[in-house]
Formats: sequence, structure tokens, C-alpha cells
Amino acid sequence: MQDLSKVIQTLKQHEKLFIVVKSNTFGQLSDELAATFLRPHKKIQYFFLFIKKGHAVHKVDMQYIDVSDNQLLFVLPCQIHIPPPKHQEMEYYKLSIDEQCLSLLPKSFPFLINPLQNQLVTIKEDAVQRISWAFESLCQLLQVKDSPTTLIITYLDSILTEINHAYFQQQEVQSGVNEKLAKYIAFKLLVEKELTQHLSIEEICRRLTVNTTYLYNVVKEFSGLSAKEYLNQRLILEAQRRLYYSEISVKEIAFELGFNDPDYFSRLFRKITGYTVSQFTSEARNLSGY
Repeated sequence: MQDLSKVIQTLKQHEKLFIVVKSNTFGQLSDELAATFLRPHKKIQYFFLFIKKGHAVHKVDMQYIDVSDNQLLFVLPCQIHIPPPKHQEMEYYKLSIDEQCLSLLPKSFPFLINPLQNQLVTIKEDAVQRISWAFESLCQLLQVKDSPTTLIITYLDSILTEINHAYFQQQEVQSGVNEKLAKYIAFKLLVEKELTQHLSIEEICRRLTVNTTYLYNVVKEFSGLSAKEYLNQRLILEAQRRLYYSEISVKEIAFELGFNDPDYFSRLFRKITGYTVSQFTSEARNLSGY
């Protein structure tokens, strides 16, 4: 797995902010540099691809995502991202920002937790024009040395606000959905914070002040899984990510993720992925070119 952190830092387009904006007419990488990003790599920043016209297939955390006209793909830090070969027939914008840049925005954006388990967002026609204008404004600003940070933050806030609205607009609003969605987001945040602690369902319910039936129904509604299935799948996804970009042993990965029994970890890995750990590692290295 490639470590592109040093390369990525050289690409930033503003002195004070980590921000990279590209389009089919702005900020293109050299063919040599672009080729380094075609191999599997762990995202260390937030990445957004908005396609106005065209089509591309990206692979994110072992899942293929087909992006086409008026759709936006977002990739989160630590996810494994395999982009497609460079395509000349697209009209698109790409945006990369880091956590520090995101923290400067005036509000948070719940879609970045991906509570609906969907990283592909369809943008309605009226919003397409607004997002395109904001991207074009960013492109113009980033061509000027020492562009005002406040202006860049304003346009970033506008783009992410539009994405956040479109993301949740895809979910039908029903009675009580906001309360349940808020509880599901709280569940996801708790899982991320305590992932390797293997909290029991009872302990999760206690911390979220809900009963087990309510938690089951909420998690099932938004993820299609029971709370226990969600926890196991999230742990194994983390294992897959680590196997992609490290060469530590199965035993070490198991202990890092809080499993006391490496054999149980291996059985769970195979049950969820359909592969043994060694089969998965072999395939990952083939994709990485090692």
C-alpha cells in the first residue's frame, strides 16, 4: 500500500490551507504524478469528485461505485481508494481538504459520518449550477497567490452545505426519522470512538440511553444490519484497511483491534469477507503491484 502523504502535501494550492481543487480545465497533474494515484492508497484527507458530464468507476473500501452525470462521490480519511485511469471525456471537479481545513468551517456536516451508508450523492439540477459556480470561484481564487482564506472558507462551506442537503434529501423524510437518524449518528460516533474496546450491546444502549429493541430497530433501518452485525462488519473493514497498507501479522492485527483470540478473528474475517486473511492479503498486494 502506497504512503502518499508527502506527495499530497506538495499538491496543496494555498499557503495556509490544505486544499486541492482540480477540474478538466484546472490543476491537472502530470501523467507521471497522476499514475501514482492510480494504485490503491489510503486516503489521509477528504476527497470529493463531482461529475457534471461523463462516467467513472471508483473502488472505495473494496466496493465499486459508479459515478455519472450530476453525481458526487465522497471518500473519507482512512478509506482505501482506487481511482480509475485518467479519462479525458469528463466534465468534473475534484476537491481534497484535510481535517484542519474542515475544522475552520462555521458548522459541521453530518453527511461526512455517512449515516445512510451511501457515498454517492445525486445533485439536483438547480444545485448543480450553484455547486459549479462555487467550484469555479475556488479555481479562480487558487490561481492567485495569497488569496483571502475567508473567501476560500466561504466557498467551501457553500459546497459542503449543498452536498449535505442533497445527501439527506435522498432519504425520505418520515415521522420520527430525524430523532432516529440522530440516534443512529450517535451510535456510529460511539462505535468509531470505542471500536477496539468491543463494547457490548448493553453498554452501548446504556451510553445512548435507549433499550436494546430501539437500538436494533434504528441500526437495522439505516444500515440493514443488527447492531452486533454492524460492529463486526466495522471491525473487519478496519482489518481490511490495515491489511492493505501494512505487513503485520494476523495475530498483531487481531490484538490491535481488540480481539483476544486470533483464531476467532480469522474465522470472523472469513465469514464476513468470504476470504481467508492470507487470500485477502495476497489479492491486496497484487492490486498494489507488490
